[in-house]
Amino acid sequence: MNLRGVWAIYNYEMARFFRTLGQSLISPVISTVLYFVVFGAAIGSRIQNIDGVSYGAFIVPGLVMLSLLTQSVSNASFGIYFPRFSGTIYEYLSAPVSPMEMVLGFVGAAASKSLLIGLIILATSAFFVPLQIAHPVWMVVFLLLTAITFSLFGFLIGLWADGFEKLQIIPLLVITPLTFLGGSFYPIGILPPFWHTVSLFNPVVYLVSGFRWSFNEVSDVSVWVSLAMTGVFLAVCLAAVSWMFRTGYRLKN
Repeated sequence: MNLRGVWAIYNYEMARFFRTLGQSLISPVISTVLYFVVFGAAIGSRIQNIDGVSYGAFIVPGLVMLSLLTQSVSNASFGIYFPRFSGTIYEYLSAPVSPMEMVLGFVGAAASKSLLIGLIILATSAFFVPLQIAHPVWMVVFLLLTAITFSLFGFLIGLWADGFEKLQIIPLLVITPLTFLGGSFYPIGILPPFWHTVSLFNPVVYLVSGFRWSFNEVSDVSVWVSLAMTGVFLAVCLAAVSWMFRTGYRLKN
């Protein structure tokens, strides 16, 4: 494996991230802090505990996951789209770097960025609510799996999109609504039976539920089901990326 090539791509993407810290890091952190103020302090004070957990502490995993999902998709999609837009993608394709090494570089950088943002938001939440992590190892596992999986998904969007409009449409019209409707701010168990069943078809439910379980052992579905569904989504994304590189879809035309 050409580790030097992987590191070069990874280092370039991370350098671009640190050059735009205001937009890349500070903006999502401030947005999430506003959620804590509005939902955790203003609304949370009027809501009773959920399964023995205060509402402010209950929404922390959902808010971290919301930022992690959106930032993973955004960073990965922009990271691969701009080389295609500028034409430098052909330099990557002609370099002694395999498709898998390209994916490792771009997706690794996107996942690192979103993990950094997620960890900062997690640390910030301790200033607003009493934070308790019952299973820190599982928390890290879900963080890593989610960041890698949705960075791969964002990489797919960046390869598929042929314009800035398409680059934004799936994160705005699909990822964000699914995250808000995936139990980030409420347990899906309080929904009527029909909508509870519908929610189980939302893949974000399993991510949020598993991640929340690692904090306070409160979950909407079994942690093993959450882990399995995350693995299935990861496998699907890997298969799709492999197919795109094998066929040259949106890369060589």
